[in-house]
Amino acid sequence: MNIMTQMSDVIIPIIIFFVVGYGMASRVKVYETFLRGAKEGLRIVVDILPTLVGLMVAVGVLRTSGFFELLGVLLSPLTEAVGLPVQLVPLLVVKMFSSSAATGLVLDIFKNSGPDSYAGMVTSILMSCTETIFYTMSVYFLAARVTRTRYTLTGALLATLVGTVASILLAGMMV
Repeated sequence: MNIMTQMSDVIIPIIIFFVVGYGMASRVKVYETFLRGAKEGLRIVVDILPTLVGLMVAVGVLRTSGFFELLGVLLSPLTEAVGLPVQLVPLLVVKMFSSSAATGLVLDIFKNSGPDSYAGMVTSILMSCTETIFYTMSVYFLAARVTRTRYTLTGALLATLVGTVASILLAGMMV
């Protein structure tokens, strides 16, 4: 274990020296190239920042207003019929927009139901089987300047549905 710790201390500097050395050997102006890349990265951040702020504010407003709890109550007959605990409905909706906000809900579920409960197991599996659809689409499509998304949203929503069903089935096998 001590060797792994020592290796991890030197691996990043080795990679940096390798990249700089390779760039110099290839006669690339390494520092100027780095600066160009950093400027481009900052431009992308500035372009996507309003979208990120909007998503985070929307999720915060919906969570604080009690909308997600109301949605859970309204959908509870359907969710319980398929084996999805009602407290996971807000998690499913929030996860499509923000993974960090979903993590806060996960902690609430773990605190109330326990990580080893059925709801806790479905939550754990669900977090790794689903994606932050709207965040990913808005950030990456905006950064790449994609205007025609075609079937991306449909495919992502279908993948989330499949991930949710898989989470329910896998957690059901573990209990």
